[in-house]
Amino acid sequence: MKDKRRFAVLLCAEDTEYVKKVYGGYLEVFMALLEEEGEVWDVYRVAKGELPADDAVEIYDGFVVTGSRSDAHGDDAWIQDLVALLRRLHQRRRKVLGICFGHQVLCRALGGKTGRAINGWDIGVTCIHPSPSLSKLLIPPHLPVIQCHQDEVWELPPLAEVLARSEKTGIEMFRCGDHIMGIQGHPEYTKDILLHLVDRLLQHKIIQNCHAEAVKESLDAREPDRGVWERLCKGFLKGRLSL
Repeated sequence: MKDKRRFAVLLCAEDTEYVKKVYGGYLEVFMALLEEEGEVWDVYRVAKGELPADDAVEIYDGFVVTGSRSDAHGDDAWIQDLVALLRRLHQRRRKVLGICFGHQVLCRALGGKTGRAINGWDIGVTCIHPSPSLSKLLIPPHLPVIQCHQDEVWELPPLAEVLARSEKTGIEMFRCGDHIMGIQGHPEYTKDILLHLVDRLLQHKIIQNCHAEAVKESLDAREPDRGVWERLCKGFLKGRLSL
């Protein structure tokens, strides 16, 4: 009997009380997008210093690196430890999917550069434009995704390829080989989660009222294409896509 496939979420943010109450935590949010029958999903709370032991890496078929309140270009000890782990995973050609902060820290680990977004905050539903590599997979030319970031990838790692861009962000997605993929947006988010985050950012005076109003306008204007994102993320992580 074949062993169950096993995946690990490298959680770089703390669960909010709201997300725990409504969704069961961010692990469950990611599993709702990515899990298929017969799989095992584990979580490592990376921001609290939890990482898979080096000899445990081989038991996993793939890893997902999540978003975070921290900067991917920061020098916190846990970020440096995560960068070292991602370099080892790259050397072993393990499947790694990076989301938002995860997209940026993957880029850093592989030799690229990240920093504050040149065009400022991007919050709401944004249409990204796939490269020819993605378009051949029947990805629509304008693909909506939820965004919530003030940092971005400035410069790709060596041998990496841009997979998508948007009007505000030049590197919305990238890949390195067939085992590394980064996505700046949040395909795992619901509109409800985004509105909750916007309220928190407003309360802490991290964003202004004009940002919140723009978010609500974008949510009214278009829907994230969750079906396409699910197919794309699952297909990459589980080896069903050929880019």
